[in-house]
Amino acid sequence: MTPRLAVTLNALGLYAIALVLLAAFVLQITLSELPCPLCQLQRVAFAALAVGPVLNLRHGPRPSHYGMTLLAALFGLMASGRQILLHILPGDAGYGSAILGAHYYSWAFVGFAAAAAATAAMMLFDRQFGDRDTPRLGTFEKAAMGLIVGLVLANMLNGFAECGPRICPDNPTGYWLFGG
Repeated sequence: MTPRLAVTLNALGLYAIALVLLAAFVLQITLSELPCPLCQLQRVAFAALAVGPVLNLRHGPRPSHYGMTLLAALFGLMASGRQILLHILPGDAGYGSAILGAHYYSWAFVGFAAAAAATAAMMLFDRQFGDRDTPRLGTFEKAAMGLIVGLVLANMLNGFAECGPRICPDNPTGYWLFGG
């Protein structure tokens, strides 16, 4: 794998992460369902997944950047796995609406597992690590970084609007910022 292909694949990874964060945001608004604390942690883990690809785009592919992504994926697997285990008993309706037959946290578990597998696969291609020059970024890569930064900031503001400076309630019913 050439360093250029690695840069393109990292940008595609950022678009995939952005799609997940955007989908969570859109579903939250359209279904009027506030994310619970574990849902918030999963969003943090998806944001953390983006750190490795962003560093790869800014400074060139490095094994340590991929390692950061793997750690974020493991954190996300733990958070989403915990929520799956909370709702595993027969008759438990789960938290929030089901999307295509599964809850967001179940899809998140699949997403984190896929991210871990894709990151591990990327690390198998040593040729991308040979070039220590900072990659030249095109509009595609710059847009991916801008999109992910914007969505992470929007999710941070959303989390503050929901919980404020206090601990988030287990079953949120309104936004703290708007008196809920």
